[in-house]
Amino acid sequence: MIPLVGYTDRLSATPGESIAFKISSAADEPYRASLVRIRSGDPNPAGPGMQFEDMSSVFDRTLPSRVQQAWPGSYAVVGGAVSLSPLTALTVVATIWPSLPSAGEQCVLSRWDGEAGVGFALLVTPRGLALEIGRTAGPPLRLETGKMLRARAWYRVWAVIDPAARAIRVGQAPLRAEALCDDAGEAWAPFDAGLAPDARRPLFMAAQQAAPARRYFNGKIEDPMLLGAAVALPSALRLDPLRLPARTLAAWDFSRGIDGIDIEDVGPRHLHGVLVNLPARAMKGSTWNGREMRWTDAPRQYAAIHFHDDDLHDCGWQTDFSFTVPGDLKSGVYGMRLQCGAHRDVIPFYVRPARGKPTAAIAYLAATFTYQVYFNFRRGNFDDPFRQRVRDWNASPYHPDDFPEFGLSTYNRHSDLSGVCYSSRLRPALSFRPGFLTFNDARGSGMRHFPADTHLLAWLNAKGIEVDVITDEDLDDEGLDLIKAYKAVVTGSHPEYHTPGTLDALQAYVDGGGKLAYLGGNGFYWRVARSPKLPGVLEIRRAGAAIRTWAAEPGEYHHALDGGYGGLWRHNGRAPQQLAGVGFSAQGLFEGSYYRRLPAADDPRVAWIMEGVGDTILGDFGFSGGGAAGFELDRADPMLGTPANALVIAASEKHQEHFVAVPEDVLGLYSTIPGVPIEQLIRADMTYFDAPNGGAVFATGSITFCGSLPHNNFDNNVSRILFNVLNRFGELGLAWK
Repeated sequence: MIPLVGYTDRLSATPGESIAFKISSAADEPYRASLVRIRSGDPNPAGPGMQFEDMSSVFDRTLPSRVQQAWPGSYAVVGGAVSLSPLTALTVVATIWPSLPSAGEQCVLSRWDGEAGVGFALLVTPRGLALEIGRTAGPPLRLETGKMLRARAWYRVWAVIDPAARAIRVGQAPLRAEALCDDAGEAWAPFDAGLAPDARRPLFMAAQQAAPARRYFNGKIEDPMLLGAAVALPSALRLDPLRLPARTLAAWDFSRGIDGIDIEDVGPRHLHGVLVNLPARAMKGSTWNGREMRWTDAPRQYAAIHFHDDDLHDCGWQTDFSFTVPGDLKSGVYGMRLQCGAHRDVIPFYVRPARGKPTAAIAYLAATFTYQVYFNFRRGNFDDPFRQRVRDWNASPYHPDDFPEFGLSTYNRHSDLSGVCYSSRLRPALSFRPGFLTFNDARGSGMRHFPADTHLLAWLNAKGIEVDVITDEDLDDEGLDLIKAYKAVVTGSHPEYHTPGTLDALQAYVDGGGKLAYLGGNGFYWRVARSPKLPGVLEIRRAGAAIRTWAAEPGEYHHALDGGYGGLWRHNGRAPQQLAGVGFSAQGLFEGSYYRRLPAADDPRVAWIMEGVGDTILGDFGFSGGGAAGFELDRADPMLGTPANALVIAASEKHQEHFVAVPEDVLGLYSTIPGVPIEQLIRADMTYFDAPNGGAVFATGSITFCGSLPHNNFDNNVSRILFNVLNRFGELGLAWK
């Protein structure tokens, strides 16, 4: 257990709005919560250091400690099932696709009273399907088929309780048999007077009870049904909402409400339920035939829900305190600093200006969608030397590799090896902390995402450039209106994940005369989805050729939350070059090289960018991999939408041998064009182009660019280049210092 940790109910707020903080503290004594402004989050002693501006005069409280816990594991609960009592004869039937049938006992469906020891539970076990029925006294009756189920195969499973015939049956039948595989069968036992299958409790699917639940099911469940009668041939039952079998008590059609967490009972009692911890929806069901690839076109072919024992949505922690943003608090990146004895935590959040009242010429767009997609990425790299560096630098001490209870990143796989497609911000995000190290970087600090973007924050402060702060979520909610009054918008190092709303707003801004400074690499790359039904949740379907850690299954390429096709924006007809002039081209390990200044830098249209810069080699230094051009690189490409007037003023070179071109190029366009070696695509292009109505875009094309800004106390050639760009874009009239 982490001794002191927390999260917020939202990531940003304007003056007058409140942010709720949910804290777990394991200490006996109270903890202190005080406001800081985050100026720099790099713990590297050779760099700018951790810089927090004390704002305790605005907020400073001492609060009682209490432990709050996270309970991963997804399931469904039907609270209204309490009304079903009393039950005598009963048939339970469902279609299932177990993904880890050998991994212990897993509940498909149950109605169980653990205190009284009564009720029933239908289970998948390593020995096949099992039925447990409680007794008025003594241990439960246990009945097993003894036929192990195959992983990733569809089965019809059932249990029949028939007091009149004094019989109990449990059975399984594969929907597609395999030769030489004995995995079908039914078991029988007598029903005796001591059995108590009825429990006045909610009904659960994919777990036996609420958190802390046990016997989580891994796999898909489709069309579960309850009948108040003993059916002779339960394997023949099918869910047809228009022709339900006689004596149907409940029949849940998971093809309804796919974009939310409610499950609908199409039976006569309308025993609707709710999903807990976001199991995956829009999943192929047992009737999927491969002809329909979009769930909205054939919902009944997607009437399955994929449950996992490590899903996590909303931790549901109680609020310990709230912070209301004062009217005179400057827009910026802030943190709530928690302290209790030797333990500490800093929870970041963003303060926006009042709506419709910008306070600066430039808006900094924080890539919160990208941060969230990566939340708690378990990389498996937190070895002893890495731990020692964290201790030596007094960096953020807690790593997701050590604390799986706070959920996974969408770069991870579930325990059954299916990809994680949802990410929620309603949980502690260990990687979303100042001082969090992603890599044990031999040439720099090894930071990515939020802490890496504090290199830019520190640079802005050092150069006296005022910015308003907004987030991706704000932009998606409010659109162009949020940014149209700004002379310029600047990104951080890695704005990778975007919705249609954020891309539409940025494209309209640039086309309408706005100026965009894109300071990263691998930006505007993946499409994600949101839904007003699930605030704080992002969904990603990793479809098509791309650099990725898992691939979506065929037929599961469309988001459940909005029905849109997942995958790359390039495969959705919006390659990053169309907005930013450059797009993802190559990736290597976390190492950086440099840019070489090109003749186009002397073009009169862009000569001002290089004012005060006499060097040919640019950025051969830095706190991210040792160079300004590294890790993930973007190139200009007219065939993908780079405007014809674009000028590449510098390009990177001399990248390490481990760099490779992205799969969408290796397997696509450039695999068939003669005379274009793939190696030529391994570069970052520093690019400028003019947009309609006076707009313009400057792009660095490298994820490590911002890491070079603090070098030599912020006095270096890439620092001067960025100063020139933002000074011109924002019409600031500042002098270089």
